[in-house]
Formats: sequence, C-alpha cells, structure tokens
Amino acid sequence: MEEQQQNNLSPVERIKQASDGLRGTLKESLADGLTGALWEDDQSLIKFHGMYQQDDRDRREERSAKKLEWLYSYMIRLRLPGGFITGEQWEALHNIAGEHSTGVIKITTRQTIQLHGILKSHVKPTIQDFHTAKLDSISACGDVNRNVVCAAHPKQSAIHEQIYAYAGKLSEVGLPKTRAYYEIWLDDQPLTDKKQEEDPLYQDRYLPRKFKMAIAIPPNNDVDVFANDLGLIAIIENDKLIGFNVAAGGGLGATHGNANTYPRLASMLGFVEADEEKVLKVAYEIITIQRDYGNRSDRKMSRLKYTIDKMGVEAFKAELEKRCGFPLEKERPYAFTERADIYGWQQNHEGKWFYTVFTENGRVLDHETVALKTALLEVSQTRKANFRFTCNQKLILSDIEEKDKKEVEAILAKHNVLKHTDDASDVRKNAVACVAFNTCPLALAEAQRYLPSLITKIEGLFSKHKLEDNGTIIRMTGCPNGCGRPYVAEIGFVGTSYGHYNMHLGGDRQGERLNKKYKESLNEESILQELDSLFALYSKKRKKAETFGDFVVRENIV
Repeated sequence: MEEQQQNNLSPVERIKQASDGLRGTLKESLADGLTGALWEDDQSLIKFHGMYQQDDRDRREERSAKKLEWLYSYMIRLRLPGGFITGEQWEALHNIAGEHSTGVIKITTRQTIQLHGILKSHVKPTIQDFHTAKLDSISACGDVNRNVVCAAHPKQSAIHEQIYAYAGKLSEVGLPKTRAYYEIWLDDQPLTDKKQEEDPLYQDRYLPRKFKMAIAIPPNNDVDVFANDLGLIAIIENDKLIGFNVAAGGGLGATHGNANTYPRLASMLGFVEADEEKVLKVAYEIITIQRDYGNRSDRKMSRLKYTIDKMGVEAFKAELEKRCGFPLEKERPYAFTERADIYGWQQNHEGKWFYTVFTENGRVLDHETVALKTALLEVSQTRKANFRFTCNQKLILSDIEEKDKKEVEAILAKHNVLKHTDDASDVRKNAVACVAFNTCPLALAEAQRYLPSLITKIEGLFSKHKLEDNGTIIRMTGCPNGCGRPYVAEIGFVGTSYGHYNMHLGGDRQGERLNKKYKESLNEESILQELDSLFALYSKKRKKAETFGDFVVRENIV
C-alpha cells in the first residue's frame, strides 16, 4: 500500500516532500514585486505557516475586465491552544489589525483569531508584530495538527485550568520541528546542522490532510468534540479529573456530487487515565497512524475518518494500542446535556468574574448600534481582563477580579455591548457561519455576510408560531467543506451556488447526531416557506421541552 501511494502521490504531497522543511521558495516569491501572489508551489506551503492566499472575489470581474491581476491578499490565523490571550495581547492584535489588515478581527470556529486582507508586502511585518506580542501562526493551517480547542468557560468546571493546560501540551506534541517559520518570517539564521530539526512525527511528509483535536468537559459539548479527528472527553469524579474517553475519526468536510465523501462523527475507542504521558502518547500515536495509513493520492479522501472506515474501528484501535504499548480501558459513563456558550456575568469557583460578549459570526468591529471593537480595546487597556474565545465564535472577558468588575461593566455599558448581548435572541446567539465570500476561494454562496439577515427572518417565523428563544442551533457554510459545522446543527445550510443552499435537518442539541439533507438548492423564499411549514408542525405537535432537531427525527421528516 505504501509503495502504491508513493507512486501515485497527489501534487501537494510532492510539494511537501521537496520543500526543504516547508521552506520552498517562499523567500523568493515573497520578494517578487511583479505580482501580489506567491509562486504556485508556495501557495500550498504557506498554509503550514498559518496563512492562506486569497483574493477579493467581489472585485474579480472588474479587475479582469481591466486586464488587472486579481486583488490578492492573505489571511493569517493564530495558534492559540485553548483560545486564550491576555489583555495586552488583545491590544496588540487590535493595532496589528488596523495597520495591516481590513481592521476586522475574526473569531473562528476553532477558538482562535484570523485577520484578512493582508497584502503580500505586509505579511512579514504582521508576523513580526505578532511575535513581538508573543503570538504565532505556526501550524494554524496545513496538513498538520491544527489549533487545539477545549471547553471555553472556566465557570463550568473546577478542573478547567487542567483541561486548558492539556490543550497547550497537545499543541506542543503536534508542532512541526522545522525552523522554517523562524528563518523566513523572523530572520533567524538557518541551522548549521539540519539533524537538529529532524521530525520523527511528521518526517518530510507531514500528514495527508489537516488534523483537529478537541477536549470537552461534560455536560457541555461546546467544542463539538465528535466533529474532530481526535476528541477527548474529560471524566470527572468528585471535582477531580480521572482521565479521558478517547474518540477518533470525526470530520465534517464533503464534496457536492461525490458520494464517497461524507461528514462523520468520531468513534469511541475507550478510556485513558489522567496520566499526562499516556494521554499525550495516545494523541501522538493516533497522528502517526494517520501519517502512515492516510490516503495521499486523493485529498478529498485523506482525512482520518476515511482511514478509520477503511481499516475498521477495531483494527484501528488494535494498531493504536500496539503503538502505545498499553491498552485503552472501557469508556467511562458521561452525559452531554447542552452545547452552548454561557452569556451574562458568571463567577467561577475562585471568585473571578467572566462576561461572554455576543460577537455575531465572530466578527469584531464597530457598528452604528454597538461599538464592539472600541469597547474591547478599552477593556484590554485596563489590563484587568483576559480574553478567551469559544468554538461558537464568541468572546469571553475573563479572570476579572471582584474589585474590577464595575469598571469593566461600565466600559461595556458605555459602548452598548451589554444591551447588544442581552437583546440578541437565543437563536441568533447559537448561530454560526463560516467566512465564505468575499475572500474564501472555495465559497459557492454567502455565509457570514448573509446569515444575520436570514436569522432576522427566521426569528419572525419563530415569533409567528410562538416559538421564541427556544435556542435552535442554526449554522451556515458557503460550501460543503463544513467549516461552520452545519452537519451537526438542528438546521444546517450548505451553499450550492450563489443564493442557494441545501437544507439539512435533525441534528441534536448535544452534538451527538448528524443531521440529514432535507431539500436541495433552495433560495431564500423557498427556505422560509419550508421553515414556516415545519415550524407550524413543530408548534402543534412537539412534546414538552422537545427540541426542533429531535422533533423532525421523531416525525420522520428526515
């Protein structure tokens, strides 16, 4: 199998192996002032440095008509395991966004930050400014372990700090050893002995595709743990972490018209005790199995979910135990009862205060009705709050001392952030959308620019049928890759062409059931007609406390 794949490698595999540790010709193509783009092979390599080359798709036609090159720019994503930065780092991020990007700070569905619209000449200064703020984008994209996410809100568990620490350690396990990032962006001198950066995990091949890890703390599955390649579920007894249930093989990407591709939830493999060495060993060896057995010929079939389905869950588990040198125990009981962010002021077991801010689709900017970006800058400048991000694209002002709470609250009130958060419906707060247009090259339809207005119309339908604020989870992506996790929503919209979406129904409220395609390529009028009819049925026939996702399954609507 290995020999056959080696003879039938995808072009990206060959680029990686010939890249000299992800260096390629990045220095040379960055210096090429004749184009705003990178040289072709480097467009693949730059992902490993936390960046994507993009262009303004709203202006493609205009620029093509004038025989101008497309308006190329770069998105840079930070590596923030566990989604945490200090107030000082937020202030630096605010200034970097204003100097180098569109100015909008985007909170992602993987608990980190990305900036868009960075011109080629600004990429290196941006990375250097991040480095000054003790931030980096290493391995935030590419065929490696991506940003490790964990339960977001410290209010939820006394062991949150332990879980957050595990996110950092897992991130370190999955970091490439190459020094290319430091040489290219930070002007470090090349190593005289290349043996110092030999990488036993990634070798010179890296992984067949991206790899994602998440750690959840029951009863809240706010990280969508089963949507990840590796999911760890904390098992807690008497406020003590005793270990993790281990699940593997989750992933939501698919391709329209290709039945061989599909979303999949992770399969439960067993339990590992809270021995740090063992937990990290399990994660490491799951990565090595994917490295050795993953499909390197067809990138559409190269995620871990396809590797596990090809091997079989039991064979995969046996290979994992063989590589680890110890068996996994039987999974321990746990229960997820929710999958949501916790809004308003909350106090944790240490007496510290936390306030979750409503940031619609993760976009931090000033509006006419709420000066969100200004408010967060002022809070950061007090140095009395840290900043945490959730997997639902929201922001938590955290670790605020009792004596500082009024000062922070006054800033939020002055800029209308408290009212903005309080006034948002539960449906709007739970909604998630990917970036899509105008920058994502894969987008077939709008997402973050369109979903807010569609939610307003859906809120009207909820009100019409007396279903206000029932917290139905609605998610939208501009293509089937699933960055906004639409396949585990109660109502998921997946773009098929501009203005048209497949509608998926029937995910559960806890994130333990995939939804199913209900109707294809609906425009807005058809979407609202379908939901009007469905909400009418739901209002009349639902059982007490029955969620919309559960209702459509019980009624065999999907």
